[in-house]
Amino acid sequence: MANKTFNFYCDESCHLESDGQKFMLIGYVSSPYNQVKMHHEAIRNIKIKHRLKVEVKWSALSKSSYPLYSELIDYFFATDLQYRAIVIDKSKINHDNFNQSHDDFYYKMYYQLLNKKISPESNYNIYLDIKDTRSAQKVQGLKEYLNYQYLSVRTLQNIRSHESELMQLTDIITGALGYNLTGSNKMIAKVQIINKIKNHSKLPLTRSTSKEDDKFNLFFIDLK
Repeated sequence: MANKTFNFYCDESCHLESDGQKFMLIGYVSSPYNQVKMHHEAIRNIKIKHRLKVEVKWSALSKSSYPLYSELIDYFFATDLQYRAIVIDKSKINHDNFNQSHDDFYYKMYYQLLNKKISPESNYNIYLDIKDTRSAQKVQGLKEYLNYQYLSVRTLQNIRSHESELMQLTDIITGALGYNLTGSNKMIAKVQIINKIKNHSKLPLTRSTSKEDDKFNLFFIDLK
């Protein structure tokens, strides 16, 4: 029997070393490879229904666009799409203690994100959102780091978020988690999306979930 293949669409929030944000998040939405086209078409149809032709992203959520974002969250929880994120308290990062650069730390966090969810019995295509001019360099470093660990990662590359509806979905969920952790409640529409995720997941979104929670898995890492 042929190995199953899964696509991971990864996005980061507040990942820069000195951006003034308390938490760094790296998350992904995963889909079986043979369902990716179906999910992309379904999400595009939801966007068309709400008369949106551009990409959706957390930073663009407003009162007027709330119905669209609400339907996208409902869609995620109604399907077998899965989400996982690692949450890092940046005040606990100490690169000197581990003789590491911030890039080294970044690769280690990606390993922590992936290591419980990648099986040697399956194949994986991992896509990262292009963030800045160093994205290609960071992907190459991550590829070299993971090559020591996994033979089952077939593809690891950057893509632009407008090219992938599932990458956009990752951005929305990861953005919601980060916004919730800041304790900000300035935007009603964003708070409503966070509450919708809490209601669907039955989780407070402020602590790690069980390792066995596949649908919506959070790992608040304890840096030692």
